[in-house]
Amino acid sequence: MTITRRSALKLGAAALAAPMILRATDALASSGSVKVFAWQDYIQPNIAEKFEADTGIKLELTTYGSNDEAESTVRANGGKGFDVVFPSITNSAGYIDDNGDSFFAEVSDSVNSGNVIPSFLRDSATLGGMHNGAQILLPFNWGTEGLTLNRGKLNISDADLSFGDLWRPEVAGAAAFRQKSVIMGTGLYLDAIGAVPSNRMLDVYKSEDEARRVWSEVAKFIIERKENFGAFWNNATEATAAFKESGCVIGQTWDTTGLLLNRENNDFVYRAPKEGIITWLDSVGILKQAANREQAEAFVNFVLQPEVGGMFANNTGYNSAVAGAADYASDDFKKQFNDVYTPEVLGNMWWWQADTPFFAPIRNEFVEIITNA
Repeated sequence: MTITRRSALKLGAAALAAPMILRATDALASSGSVKVFAWQDYIQPNIAEKFEADTGIKLELTTYGSNDEAESTVRANGGKGFDVVFPSITNSAGYIDDNGDSFFAEVSDSVNSGNVIPSFLRDSATLGGMHNGAQILLPFNWGTEGLTLNRGKLNISDADLSFGDLWRPEVAGAAAFRQKSVIMGTGLYLDAIGAVPSNRMLDVYKSEDEARRVWSEVAKFIIERKENFGAFWNNATEATAAFKESGCVIGQTWDTTGLLLNRENNDFVYRAPKEGIITWLDSVGILKQAANREQAEAFVNFVLQPEVGGMFANNTGYNSAVAGAADYASDDFKKQFNDVYTPEVLGNMWWWQADTPFFAPIRNEFVEIITNA
């Protein structure tokens, strides 16, 4: 994940103050300091102040703006210098040393991993959360790409909504999407109906031949329906303009696009298609060579509290991976979260996988073909 993929949605800060309950093993960590290396907007002042007040531990925060920056810093220091890091889970391979070992330590029993949404913890195992059979990273926050729909003009129920609805005849000239994402969403639809088998689009990660086989058929399907193209987007501003200025009635968008439009006009909703909502996931882990292990575990336990997850959501607009966190966020955030992310949706996420060397170059070839159509 890159910084440009992160939304600008601000949902207002609601600093919720609930006393932290430390586990018995955290007693050793009620003093000293912890060195945290995090994305620039993750640990904002209200969270830092609450952590220090609740635990008596001094927080030493260093921030980064990209996964590449975080990985190169940790590698350059040989895994030393920080206690806690927040990598995108699909980038975990970037934290493997020359001996094939991860810089991250196995998650211990002292960490409240049970606070993570169960399906996220389950799915994290195949996304990079485990190494050599041990859990090393825990899901921390996430965002999605699904469908924004103007129900005043195209009334499709939540249960029936599909990525295939972008290509309905009645949507001619009124579908919005980002090209490099629509070939994934449309591919999921074509796989689901048996038209282009792809193992839920995981085949595009297997080999160059498989990537070309799947994407060539998906691109052909899209181009045959190019009359539906309403607007392409590459950032949040363009995605919003597709609906407000270009008159699109449906689009494959980031979550923040649909949620912001909904606040202005209830006709707009953001929902998960039945094939599975496309999801990115960031994680949290403790480095093996952490100098302050007990304090690091206390910090991870702190951020995995539902109350703190709610504060994080209010601060950033990102979704917390902590079960029940939305109940502690603002009323607007909580309502929208519960409307979109039902238990059924949370159990049927489609996760972005770790890029293989051929993935992006081949995808870009077909993006150009679609764009030039």
